[in-house]
Amino acid sequence: MESKEYTVTAMYDGERADVYLAAVSGQTRSHIKKLCDDGKVFLNGKQIKGRCVLKSGDVVQVAEEPCRNLDVEPENIPLDIIYQDEDIAVINKPQGMTVHAGNGTHGSTLVNALLYHLDSLSGINGVIRPGIVHRIDKNTSGLLVVAKNDAAHLSLSKQIEEKTCKRIYVALLEGVVKEDSGTIETHIARSDRDRTKMAVSAKGRLAVTDFKVLKRYENYTLAEFSLRTGRTHQIRVHAKYMHHPIVGDREYGYQKDKFHLAGQLLHAKELILTHPRTNERMHFQAPIPDYFEKVLSVLK
Repeated sequence: MESKEYTVTAMYDGERADVYLAAVSGQTRSHIKKLCDDGKVFLNGKQIKGRCVLKSGDVVQVAEEPCRNLDVEPENIPLDIIYQDEDIAVINKPQGMTVHAGNGTHGSTLVNALLYHLDSLSGINGVIRPGIVHRIDKNTSGLLVVAKNDAAHLSLSKQIEEKTCKRIYVALLEGVVKEDSGTIETHIARSDRDRTKMAVSAKGRLAVTDFKVLKRYENYTLAEFSLRTGRTHQIRVHAKYMHHPIVGDREYGYQKDKFHLAGQLLHAKELILTHPRTNERMHFQAPIPDYFEKVLSVLK
């Protein structure tokens, strides 16, 4: 039997223990639930269930048999690496690619591709999520930064927690947004109706998103979103909350779209961070994908 210990950071203050452990360990929610049900999860030395709410500074321990057969194999999957050095790599992830294994996904992920193309990755998140500091959804395209060593990982994680790492997205929304700009501030939690989705809820965690209208069309709006917090599906949930869901988002928007899209028109177009070794402020940009541009050209 081995024990793993996790110290809860401010980013996860108020989160459920099972959601937190799934995020930091790379294990599936079902596996975490089994560990909790089997009495193998402890909070500050006391046995807890998955629904227990955590606070910043809490120490969570997980006791279980060492995992077997969790090796993630390198796969020769094409990657758009827009920058890399000995500490970090910045990837322009395509729509349709899952970031790491979990929830029934075991191959053809970004991690599989990273293991093939990069010479090293940080080990803080274990064998399931090496190098992964933050994620974007499977059907969201665009930029994310990968840590190639543990020191870089800790620096980047701190920047995200302290909100000095800026992430800017562009999305095409259903309908015409009247305001030129604004800030959406709600609380977001797991949906009571569907646990795979998130929803605006008073019992959730604070979520703040700034938006700015870039262009209005007859029945659509092209908008820019900037994250102040990093909740799961935050922009997609906030777009729905505005009553202007993202075009192509079948989870939070309409089931059908006239453009026959494979996923939502949401793209992480800019990433601004401080290099973990040199302290240089770095600004990366990724152009809107062709399928996104094609829709905009039709609207023009």
